[in-house]
Amino acid sequence: MVQVYAAVENPWVSWRYVESNWGDLLERTQQHVTLTVQAVLVALLLAVPLALLARASRNLAAAVLGGSAVMYTVPSIALLGMLAPFTGIGRTTVLIALVAYALLVLVRNILVGLDGVPPEVVDAARGLGHSRSGLFLAVELPLAMPAVITGLRLATVTTVALVTVGVVVGYGGLGQLMYRGFSSGYRAEIFTATVLCLAIALVADLLLLLLGRALAPWSRSRAA
Repeated sequence: MVQVYAAVENPWVSWRYVESNWGDLLERTQQHVTLTVQAVLVALLLAVPLALLARASRNLAAAVLGGSAVMYTVPSIALLGMLAPFTGIGRTTVLIALVAYALLVLVRNILVGLDGVPPEVVDAARGLGHSRSGLFLAVELPLAMPAVITGLRLATVTTVALVTVGVVVGYGGLGQLMYRGFSSGYRAEIFTATVLCLAIALVADLLLLLLGRALAPWSRSRAA
């Protein structure tokens, strides 16, 4: 009877917890979303030129992909611990780590997309007088968009999960609530923060899927 009573008093699902902690939940969710968006955007801005450099030279490709792969194998908590003495405790450290992890996925997918552009299409575009930059923007990038969007989706969902690890340096979004819930044994806090993380990942993935269909409608018709 004691165990049953304790379970009732400390439920996993509790609307009362949500109502009582609405402000905290909103603040942590905004922090989580902001970190995710900023990290993925910064990683994308870095990944495009890195992918172009890697595409231009096999040696550069090995260096870029190898360096990104090595970074990806470092455990997230260990990376945060290595960065903290130099970048401090807080948001900057978490953001750097998130960008580093997203880079490998984005660079690889951009390269896959660009390598998948048919050579005859590139030759035809050159014959029409496209410059190198014009060829990339008008022909190669649009055709590589499905692979780029796939990379963005993977990087975004991964980043949503990794933000929670930022709790070790005091800036983990919903991870703060998870840690607090585990420390106090407050089940509703753990469950609510977990559900919100899943919701962020699902909504972000859906939005990027719709963006990909809008930017590359031909890929949808091909799949059908």
